[in-house]
Amino acid sequence: MQERTPSLPGRFSSVQEDWCAWLPQPQASTFETLSQQLETSYTMLSVSLNEAMALRLRGQIARSLQAVAVSGELSRLLTQPLETLLRAIEAQGRHHGTVPNVAPLNPANFRSLRCLRAARMNTLFSMVLLSQRAQFLHKLHSLQEMVADLDQEFAATVQELVEEFSGERDRTWLALDLFHYDLNTCLRETIVLCKSFLHVLPADALADFESAAYSKAGPPSSRKARWRNIRRRRPAGIAGK
Repeated sequence: MQERTPSLPGRFSSVQEDWCAWLPQPQASTFETLSQQLETSYTMLSVSLNEAMALRLRGQIARSLQAVAVSGELSRLLTQPLETLLRAIEAQGRHHGTVPNVAPLNPANFRSLRCLRAARMNTLFSMVLLSQRAQFLHKLHSLQEMVADLDQEFAATVQELVEEFSGERDRTWLALDLFHYDLNTCLRETIVLCKSFLHVLPADALADFESAAYSKAGPPSSRKARWRNIRRRRPAGIAGK
């Protein structure tokens, strides 16, 4: 019996159904590659940050600061491809008129004040925006802004710890943990959104999407250059504080 080639499935009725459904092999391969790249970057960041915090709790402050400096470098390995993927989804969605199923951001899944505010705004706008396309684009923009903010906040907070000009070190470590938490949430939201998008992206547009999603945003600037553009300030707001 001749093996059947799976075709692109029709639109499902919800994000949950998109997530549970199988993708055809070309789309599945793209999704697996993109999600694995992001997961690997997140794991490296998470392991490094957890090590830094464990060293701090054991009183090994100098070593903890060395470890947290490494996590500052690793954060960019997550935020850069995450931003690139979100831009690729937006560009291809606009070009082909592709609109996937979309669910609003849940504020309960965020911890830092800026992300909480952005998630609440997205929830609010999802109630008043009539078209699914408008909801899709607003969620994309919200995630892009969150990732960009978290990239800068994470770098600035690491800088405060390493250069020892934070007068509230406990609060600074807590802020770093919250940014890490919110980066993880943004990662999960993007992966889910990507799968829903691949369910409805035209098959002949997959190659263009891959090219955009895998491309680099340009040579990353050095950490010192990034830090020079960050104003020294108190740790960013923490929810409930």
